[in-house]
Amino acid sequence: MKLFVLMTLGLFWAGLWLGLQPCHADTRPNFVFILTDDQSYGMMGCDGNERTSTPNLDQLAKDGIFFDSAYVSSAICTPSRISIFLGQFERKHGVNFNSGTSVAQKAWKKSYPVLLRDAGYYTGYVGKNHAPIGDGGYDSGLMEKSFDYFYAGHRHLTFYPKDRHAIFNDAAFDTQVEILAEGATDFLSNEHRLGRAIRFLDVRPTERPFCLSVCFNLPHNAGAGSMALRDSDDEIYKTLYRDQEIPMPPHYVAKAEIKQPKVPADVWRVSDRQTGYDHVDNPDDNRERIIRKMQAMTGIDRMVGQLREKLAELDVDQNTILVFASDHGLFMGEQGLGGKALCYEKVTHIPMMIFNPLSESNARGRRCDELVQTIDLAPTMLDYAGVDVPETMQGKSLRGLVDQIGDAVHDYIFTENLWVTHFGNPKIEAVQDKRWKYIRYYRNNCMSAQAKIEAAAQLGLKQTAALYGVSDPMMFHYRDLVESSLRTPFPDYEELYDLANDPSELNNLAADPKHARQLNRLRKVWRQKLRQARGTEPPAVLRYTDESELERQLASKQSKSGNR
Repeated sequence: MKLFVLMTLGLFWAGLWLGLQPCHADTRPNFVFILTDDQSYGMMGCDGNERTSTPNLDQLAKDGIFFDSAYVSSAICTPSRISIFLGQFERKHGVNFNSGTSVAQKAWKKSYPVLLRDAGYYTGYVGKNHAPIGDGGYDSGLMEKSFDYFYAGHRHLTFYPKDRHAIFNDAAFDTQVEILAEGATDFLSNEHRLGRAIRFLDVRPTERPFCLSVCFNLPHNAGAGSMALRDSDDEIYKTLYRDQEIPMPPHYVAKAEIKQPKVPADVWRVSDRQTGYDHVDNPDDNRERIIRKMQAMTGIDRMVGQLREKLAELDVDQNTILVFASDHGLFMGEQGLGGKALCYEKVTHIPMMIFNPLSESNARGRRCDELVQTIDLAPTMLDYAGVDVPETMQGKSLRGLVDQIGDAVHDYIFTENLWVTHFGNPKIEAVQDKRWKYIRYYRNNCMSAQAKIEAAAQLGLKQTAALYGVSDPMMFHYRDLVESSLRTPFPDYEELYDLANDPSELNNLAADPKHARQLNRLRKVWRQKLRQARGTEPPAVLRYTDESELERQLASKQSKSGNR
C-alpha cells in the first residue's frame, strides 16, 4: 500500500514538474507568399530585363530557386487567384468573372490558408482580394474571418487604395506598395498601428509558425494607369526611368500597322476588347504605361528588400520560406495584342521563385527549367508544413525540386480561358511540353460589347452595369463552356508552336504537314489533360449573380422589417 502511495505521489510530482516546463516551440517553417499582378516573365533583372532595377528580387532568385518554366492555369485575375488558393484548375473550381458563382465554404475549407490555420499557423492576408468567397461573395465576410490578421481590399485597389477602401485609411502612405509594406510589418511586429486591420488575436504568437500572404494589385495595368504623380508619391513613382529611352517590346505592332489579326476575326473579336488596353495601340501611350509598370516593379522590389530586413531583425529569416509569383502576365502590344486571358507565353508564362533557407546549401541558388504551375504552390507549402494535401488539390508539391531531392512533377502544362463574354475573347484550351504548344479556340458567340454600350445609351442605363453585371443566364452559359469541350469534336481554330525555335509564337505550324505528328500527339494530350483538369465532382460553388444579390437585399429588408 505504501509503495502504491509513493508511486502515485511520484507520478503526480513528475507530471506537475513536466507541466511546469516550457513547451517546445513549433519548429515548422514560416511562409511569406508574395503575389504580383499582371507581371509577365521578363520584367526583372533575374529574368532578363536590363532596364528595370530589381536588386532585391534578383538577390532572392540567387538565394533560392528560380523556375524558368512556371505557368499559371488561367491568365485572368479571379480564376488564377482561386486556383492558387485551392490548388485547382478553374475548370474544377468553377469561378470567374462571368461564372455567376462564388467559392462555397466547403471548398474554401481546403484552401492553403485555412488548412494552415487549422494546423496551428498564425495567418495573415495583406493587399488585394479578388476571390469571391462564401455566400454573398465579397460581402460574405468569410474571407476576413479566415485569417488571424486581415488588411486587404476586395477587387481592385488602384495605385491609391485609400481612394477605394476605408480599411487602409490610417496608413502613413498613400501608395499601394508602401501601404502593403506597412501591413506586412504590422503583421510581423505587432505594432498595432493600423487600427483598421482586422485581428482575431492581440499579438502574433511567437511560439507558433506564421503564414503571411501579400497580394499586390501591381504592376497591374489599370493600377499603373491610375498613377497620378501626386505630391505624396515617392520619387520612384515620379521621375524614375523618365530620362531613359524606352523601346517598344519585341514584335510590337501599332494598331494602325496591323495587316492581319493574330487569330481570325470571326473567332476572336478584337474590336470588342476592353478600352483599358487601348494604350497599346500607339507607341507614345504604350511607352508611358511601360514606364509606370517599371516604376511599380522597382517599388515592389524595395518592399521585398524591406520585408527581408524585417524578418532578419525579428530573427525568423532562417526559418521562413519565401515564395514569389505572379497571377498572370499581360500583352503590351506584342503582335498588336493588348490584355490577358489568352494562352500565349506572354500571359501564361510567369516568374516564380522559392527560397527555403533550410535547404542544403548546394540546393540553393539554382535555376530550374522543369515545368511547374501556380496550382503547385498550395501543395508545396502544405508539404513543408507537414499538413496533408487534400485530394481536391490538383497541383503537385515542388518540395523535391526546391530541395533538389526529387524529379519533375509535370510532363505537360494545361492552361485555359473560360472568360468568354461580350468583350470578344473566345474559349481557349492549351497543352504544352518543354518544346511544343498546342492551342484550341472556340468561337465567341456572345453579344458584342459595342452593341451593349449602344443599347445602354439608348435606354439611359449605366454602361458599367451593362458590361460588368453577371446574370443568371450567364451562369448557365459558363457551365456549358466548362462541360462542352469534350462534346465538341473539332475546335474553330488551332495553333501549334515550336517554342524552342519560336519562343514568341510568331509562326503557327498547325497547318504544316511536316508537323502533323506533333499536332496529333498534342491533340491526344489535350483530351487527357482536359479530363484531369475538370475532375469528376460537381463544382463546390454558390450562386452569385445580380439576381441572387437582389434577392439577398430583399430578404434582408424583410427580415429587418419583421423584427421591428
